[in-house]
Amino acid sequence: MVSARIALLTAVLISAVCAQQPATQAFNDTRSTVSAIPPKAERAPVLSPEMRGDIFMARKMYREAAEAYAEGPKNSPVLTNKIGIAHHQMLDLDSAKKYYERAIKLDKQYSEAINNLGTVHYAKRSYRRAVGQYKKALKLAPNSASIHSNLGTAHFARKKYKDAAESYEKALALDPDVFEHRNSHGVLLQERTVQERAKFHFYLSKTYAKAGAVERALLYMRKSLEEGFRDKDKYREEPEFAQLQELPEFQQLLAMEPRVL
Repeated sequence: MVSARIALLTAVLISAVCAQQPATQAFNDTRSTVSAIPPKAERAPVLSPEMRGDIFMARKMYREAAEAYAEGPKNSPVLTNKIGIAHHQMLDLDSAKKYYERAIKLDKQYSEAINNLGTVHYAKRSYRRAVGQYKKALKLAPNSASIHSNLGTAHFARKKYKDAAESYEKALALDPDVFEHRNSHGVLLQERTVQERAKFHFYLSKTYAKAGAVERALLYMRKSLEEGFRDKDKYREEPEFAQLQELPEFQQLLAMEPRVL
């Protein structure tokens, strides 16, 4: 840009000499002309393949995200795992499984990829295998609330409700908002798909009640009843709900007519 201004200034001065125009006037005219030249636009920052992929994921452009991640280093377990997540979001479970396994091969301690492989097994209704993967992941990341939550959901799918409740309690103790997370497009997926939603929400209500989170206990109590949970006596008899018994909101919910499904 500087060389362009010098070239323009020189050209105008030469033109002034040829036209017998005073140099001072020519210089002033040239300065006005040069100042009118817009400055060179600043270069936009160069985004890495991972950053571009993350942007596509946020926009739910999963195929484009997978392609962007694939432009990064082939030996990166993080990018390989993220490619798996992109395919997972496209419901291409076989491709997702392949990339999760590749990420684990690149880093055998990668608990997030091990967890995500568990979510593939869960999605395919292979709940026993899902439990096995979640337990492997927890050996590497025992303080991951999301993985404890996933383990609980896999136990729930196998109708092992006591084990599910224990996992949910651990998850909630580690993260009071663990059950409120709606997505994880980063490196770890949190499973939320269950068949028995009314019973699932009963157990979440029970977990929150035991933790003393009254508002959320009532919220999931309402959800369970609205979804057809019929065994209201459990709300009256389970010790976790003892502290809620006298609350007007609790009594109103118990008075609700069960939904006909």
